[in-house]
Amino acid sequence: MSQHFDQTLDTVGLRLKHLRLRRDITLTTLGDETGISTSTLSRLEAGLRRPTLEQLLPLARYYGVTLDSLVDAPRTANPRIDLRPMSCADGSVIIPLTRRPGGVQAYKFVLPTGKDDMTPDLRSHEGFDWAYVLNGTLRLVLGDQDLRLQAGEAAEFDTRTPHWFGATSAGPVEYLSLVGRQGQRAHVHASSGDHEH
Repeated sequence: MSQHFDQTLDTVGLRLKHLRLRRDITLTTLGDETGISTSTLSRLEAGLRRPTLEQLLPLARYYGVTLDSLVDAPRTANPRIDLRPMSCADGSVIIPLTRRPGGVQAYKFVLPTGKDDMTPDLRSHEGFDWAYVLNGTLRLVLGDQDLRLQAGEAAEFDTRTPHWFGATSAGPVEYLSLVGRQGQRAHVHASSGDHEH
């Protein structure tokens, strides 16, 4: 793990605490809104625990900030593309694709090769998720369903349903995710006059 990555994660707790205090909300209220226990939130803010993706996403959504602004990830080398990829301790990479706070947020996820016998850690929170697989096989555990999505397949669901994303032993997986607060969904419109044959 790089020194810059360590420094990036070390500052997340301070940002989380600042956002909460600025909104004048308690850890209990934040826990109720995000589904994260108050003890975990307290440890995250104090820098005693490293944040995971499953914790950062609902916190970023709740505060109405982008994931990259929350972690202050480094800019990519190309100045024309203002994307800040974030590497996680588990080897996954998240690339935010939207810059505006609030509304539906778009992300690209790259997950390393997984283990088929891995026990998923299901999470639930307010919101709605739409996922589209670009490459590889995405394992999506959604409630009591254990799904394998291939490249070109998509899934959408209410994130109050316990869920977990992962790769399989077949190799890494890349997928796009559109995540919105409760009631905000990604809508696809097709005009019958625009079809090409």
